[in-house]
Amino acid sequence: MCDANPRRILTFPAIRPCESVSPATLVSSLITLCSTITSYKLKHLYTNAKTARDTLRLVQNILVFLHEIRQGDQVVNPSCAMILALSELHFVFQKLRFLLEDCTTPDARVWMLTRSEKVSNQFRSIYRSISVALDVLPLTQLSIELKELMGLVKNQALKSKVIVRPEDKRILDHLRSVLDQLELQMAPDPEHLKRVLDYLGISSWSECNKEIKFLDNEIASTTKKSDLGILYSLMGLMIYARCTVFSVVDCDKTPISGNHFVSYLNVDDFRCPISLEIMSDPVTLTTGHTYDRSSIQKWFRSGNLTCPKTGQKVDSGNVVSNLCIRNIIKKYCLHKGISIAGPPGGNQNRDIAQTVTGSSSVAAEAAIRMAVDFLADRLVFGKSEAKHKATYEVRLLSKSSVFNRACLVEAGVVSSLLDLICVRNSKIQENAMAALLNLSKYPKTKKVLVENGGLELILEVAQNGLKMEARQHAAGTLFYLASVDEYRDVIGKIPRSIPVLMELVLNGTERCKKNALVAILGLLMYPENHWKALAAGIVPMLIDMLKSSHQCEDFVTDSLAILSTLANNRDGAMAILSCGALQVTLDVIGSTSSKSSREYCVTLLLAMCRNGGADVVRVLVSNSSLMGPLYSLLTDGGSHARKKASSLIRILHEFNEKFASSTTRRPVHFPEQFVDVW
Repeated sequence: MCDANPRRILTFPAIRPCESVSPATLVSSLITLCSTITSYKLKHLYTNAKTARDTLRLVQNILVFLHEIRQGDQVVNPSCAMILALSELHFVFQKLRFLLEDCTTPDARVWMLTRSEKVSNQFRSIYRSISVALDVLPLTQLSIELKELMGLVKNQALKSKVIVRPEDKRILDHLRSVLDQLELQMAPDPEHLKRVLDYLGISSWSECNKEIKFLDNEIASTTKKSDLGILYSLMGLMIYARCTVFSVVDCDKTPISGNHFVSYLNVDDFRCPISLEIMSDPVTLTTGHTYDRSSIQKWFRSGNLTCPKTGQKVDSGNVVSNLCIRNIIKKYCLHKGISIAGPPGGNQNRDIAQTVTGSSSVAAEAAIRMAVDFLADRLVFGKSEAKHKATYEVRLLSKSSVFNRACLVEAGVVSSLLDLICVRNSKIQENAMAALLNLSKYPKTKKVLVENGGLELILEVAQNGLKMEARQHAAGTLFYLASVDEYRDVIGKIPRSIPVLMELVLNGTERCKKNALVAILGLLMYPENHWKALAAGIVPMLIDMLKSSHQCEDFVTDSLAILSTLANNRDGAMAILSCGALQVTLDVIGSTSSKSSREYCVTLLLAMCRNGGADVVRVLVSNSSLMGPLYSLLTDGGSHARKKASSLIRILHEFNEKFASSTTRRPVHFPEQFVDVW
């Protein structure tokens, strides 16, 4: 889900009023803007509070002036100086509104504390701008009371001394002391850390977690290397505080909430129409079509000044970054475990150890390591509630970065988590299994899991887990383990492995079905597992489920991928053909919008033609709707898909040439340019 307000904190994208705007409209807009600003007096100011309150009182006085002149003649016949002054105030007050919004943002308390001096400078600049605007403002036509009021406001703006509050400085010193201790790889002083948290009002796990999410987003979007060090250090500190200071998790305990919608997206919608690769930096042209920046720039550099899809002329310099699509792609790839490069010059690798260098990296790493050591102890020696929280914290940490996973594995949490997936506590089991799923993405984890007897334990959870979520995570873990050739063989030799996964495909949730399907597909990368899957009855199960009209696109694609893998040998192809797969495959290729699904369908049809002989080819030749998808793959598919589509067209063409003269059926037309390409 993209952010409705993409403005980064402490940025002030103000726009000057149009010169043609009417004075009455300008004054009304100013009144609305001032009213919005004054409403911030009801919100809590976490830093620079005194300066902010003084500014609010100043704006309230200007608001009185604006109400008065709207009722008088100044708006009817304004002077040029009046319009100039009001326009300047409008521009300045936009910046002030953004600044006050940042000062009251509950998720950015720690970051704003470190930016106290910058905030003071911004207030100072706003005061100067207000003073300049009031200098220009003509006061001759105003009442004596208004003249006195505006004179007072001008004097306040001119002489106001903006400084960082002593209280802010003191707490900032405590924060720096804590960060210095982390740089020395020492545990932070509990008193200093508590004073910082208390001063900022961070009194619960959820408030601390919001700070971490804010800092993570800032790291993802910042372009200033000078800011990265302190951002990472602060995030490490807040993670340490979340793990060690707060004993109760007071929020929704599902870390992946908000990503559920991603399951229903189609990856083909994220591919650049030029490169056919997933877009890393999507940009939109004036025609409304979106391309990857590098691809469209190459298109323009080659002399094309049109939109590739519409042919309309476009301005090559008028491309707009599509932040909404970029954020959705990012979430999709994170959810699906897809690696994607970031935009050129962007922050492509978020791991602390690889992104930050110098002392700031030491502070961030030390904070994470100490938090992990704390959690590792709680996993073993904590009481039930402490173990529950520890497994949840490990689940969160293991989800976010490779560095975190490395720390957790080095601390020995894998064996502790394997013990905890066996307990009869559904929350602990689910969190421990989810943590193992996240950790299994890290190469060193797989060996530790297998050597500690994890395969049988994970299969047990997949079969008999207390909640479907735990079974889902177990299937996902088996998928990552099956990415290693050696473990595909080991898992396949466990008699119940494939039947357990098949049972999840039949009776699991959508996400559980997905995890089980890709786990089966991973196991089939080892040829010896093919006959085991066939013996377990996987082919009729998948064919029956493909006949259902309500399956999501991902499920259809994964099912076809399994069938096309099994079709690589004759036994698999014949088993697929004997289950009535021919008509099912034709139905899918004629209705699906997914390129991947169409490619798998072509693979299946080729296998059935080669193993089923003329009877199969005759059915395909009689199906006129098949040619459209085949020609589409010849045009838009990858090289592998184009070759398969061309081979199938050639088979159908040769059959049609051979038998058309001996039948009354009208021959199917095959354009020669498609047949002879390959």
